[in-house]
Amino acid sequence: MSDATSEVQTHTIRLELVDEPGELLRALEPISEAGGNLMSIYHERGNVTPRGHIPVEVDVSCAPDRFERIVDSLREAGVNVIQAGSERYDEELVVLLVGHLVDTDLSDTLQQVEACANASLTDLSLSAPRGNDDSSSARVRLKTKSGTTDEVLSALREIADGKDLHVIEPLTEGNQ
Repeated sequence: MSDATSEVQTHTIRLELVDEPGELLRALEPISEAGGNLMSIYHERGNVTPRGHIPVEVDVSCAPDRFERIVDSLREAGVNVIQAGSERYDEELVVLLVGHLVDTDLSDTLQQVEACANASLTDLSLSAPRGNDDSSSARVRLKTKSGTTDEVLSALREIADGKDLHVIEPLTEGNQ
């Protein structure tokens, strides 16, 4: 038995998929292409996440270095990874975004935030009392990896600056 074979472990990946035909297959392809051996899939079709997506849990058998490639491949394919192995999104961050959110493509803004790979959108509430032509606000709830809140806030500020949006950050942090 080679060293690589003796290191094979089972890893759990939790995903959030859009409820559309082919999305589960699209999420499984990067796992297969990166050499993961699929052990089980738990597709919670009857449940939805706060964003209205379907939670899916996948158990994969592979070496640890291959597992990292699998997770990277999923993210590159645009699959929302909620948890990968022991990598958990266990801190919560709630901020307000204010400005021309619709005109600056709110969907793109949120995708950029999630692309930093340390945050996952769990809830969004948009208020545009005067329609799309005026400023709007959004309450954004993010799950962040433990210890990465400052990094996520920094990325969010940078994204907002590029779109001339204002970020209203949490009033309390940590033990303060």
